[in-house]
Amino acid sequence: MAAITKDMTIGEIIRVNADVIPILLNAGMHCVGCPSAQAETLEEAAMVHGMDVDDLMSKIQAL
Repeated sequence: MAAITKDMTIGEIIRVNADVIPILLNAGMHCVGCPSAQAETLEEAAMVHGMDVDDLMSKIQAL
């Protein structure tokens, strides 16, 4: 499986590993299917939602 990084778009991350979707949804990122998910990086989305991207990365890497 390819490594997931915080500079990947949400869409890229989901294509690499769809198991990330529940993590994003539980964190309050309900935009996994919206158009911005195709252009917004995980880091940008975390900033917009007031989240700690490193915390999200820890959860994603624990998969």
